[in-house]
Amino acid sequence: MRLLATSLLALACASASVTALAQGAGVKAMNGILVDAHGMTVYTFDKDTPNNGKSVCNGPCAKLWPPVAPMGSPAAPYSTVTRDDGSAQLAYQGKPLYLYEQDKKPGDRAGDNFKDVWHVVKP
Repeated sequence: MRLLATSLLALACASASVTALAQGAGVKAMNGILVDAHGMTVYTFDKDTPNNGKSVCNGPCAKLWPPVAPMGSPAAPYSTVTRDDGSAQLAYQGKPLYLYEQDKKPGDRAGDNFKDVWHVVKP
């Protein structure tokens, strides 16, 4: 019984730590996915190479898939990449993060699996 309670406490603390790190980066885990401060679903793009320090979604792509701006100095597993226009973009495990213009309200996930290259982020 004591072992179970200790395990549950450790799991709760680990979960809280991930959530705290995410919130410090400007995103948070909700219902098993990452969302921004407004509850909007966050996505990654398969054509972005993890840890290469940049996004390949620029110009018209970035209008449809707006980059998520970092808040403060994110801690691992979050980081920032520099966009072609010189602005900073939040990344999760080295992959730049985006919103989807067609998501109109918190909880919308219209961009998930869009063209089989855009995916919700499941921390």
